[in-house]
Amino acid sequence: MPQTHNAAFLEAVDAASRHEVLSSIASHYGISVQRAFDEVVAPDAEHLLDYMVEPHRSATYVLMQRHGLLGY
Repeated sequence: MPQTHNAAFLEAVDAASRHEVLSSIASHYGISVQRAFDEVVAPDAEHLLDYMVEPHRSATYVLMQRHGLLGY
C-alpha cells in the first residue's frame, strides 16, 4: 500500500509531536488515538490539517513547513 502524505508527515516528526497531533484529533472527535491514526493514514483520508482545530492546527502547519511536507 502506498504511504499517504499524512503518514509521511507523522513518520517525519518526533514521537512527542506525533502524539500531540494524534491526541488533539482524538480529543476533538471523541475517539481513541489509534482510531485517529487509522483515520488520517487511510488511503482516502483528507489532508491532516482538515482534521484539526486550533491551536494544534497552526502548530502542525508550521511543522509541515519545516519538514517540507505542506505542499500536497
